[in-house]
Amino acid sequence: MKIGKQDAPFQAICTSNPETIIVRGHDLAEELMGSISFTDHIWLLIAGAMPTDAQRRMLDATLVAIAEHGLVPSVQAARMTLAAAPEALQGAVAAGLLGCGSVILGASEAAGRLLQEIVDEEAASQAGMDAAATTVVTRYRAERRAIPGFGHPLHKGRDPRAERLVAIAGGLGIAGIYTQAAQAVERCVPGIVGKPLMMNVSGAIPCTLLDAGFPLKALKGVPLLARTASLVAHLLEEQTRSIGFILSRGAAETISYDGPAPAGFVPNEN
Repeated sequence: MKIGKQDAPFQAICTSNPETIIVRGHDLAEELMGSISFTDHIWLLIAGAMPTDAQRRMLDATLVAIAEHGLVPSVQAARMTLAAAPEALQGAVAAGLLGCGSVILGASEAAGRLLQEIVDEEAASQAGMDAAATTVVTRYRAERRAIPGFGHPLHKGRDPRAERLVAIAGGLGIAGIYTQAAQAVERCVPGIVGKPLMMNVSGAIPCTLLDAGFPLKALKGVPLLARTASLVAHLLEEQTRSIGFILSRGAAETISYDGPAPAGFVPNEN
């Protein structure tokens, strides 16, 4: 039974024989190991070609920007998982990654799709980027959709990470239509939403990477890859300064039961 669209049984990422391992056409041991950075390798694996210096530096900056974000739910899930199963580092990392979605780490992909819609609208209408952004953002609001990549609960006036990424893109000479689209969103949002929403890091990552030539469909992988490094750091600390059960106990102490109970029952959770 046929499943999917591909009939030809081929892939173009890696192959090997007893003497040589080939990755994207390069000899892994002779050409890549010791010669390129891990960021170079990420770009090569995903995009299929070695990055330029500007592309590597842009991807590197986004990975650094999004790697660590404190005790967010995904990190708490990972640390509590390791506390319960200390032999399963891989399970704890997986638990943290499985806790990443539209609210945590998925917004970069959603923002990238928003920016692509704006760029496509501008190309079709030829009315200018501000008009295209207004059209797309107005449609999002009519559909009661959030404006991904804009606004932040803590960084109200400015997200320093977003500002820095856009500045880096400008300094590298790669800021282009996607950055223009993101800046157009900032300009049109107050008139549509009723208040300013500044670009956050999840808006800056896609606009700078898309301008650098990174594939839209791989955007979600950037924060996932970056956060994996942070999860490993948290899990190393969990092994020496365990807070997994403290987090669990904190939840029990903070969240009260308000369901039915027998008369006279007094909860004493521990």
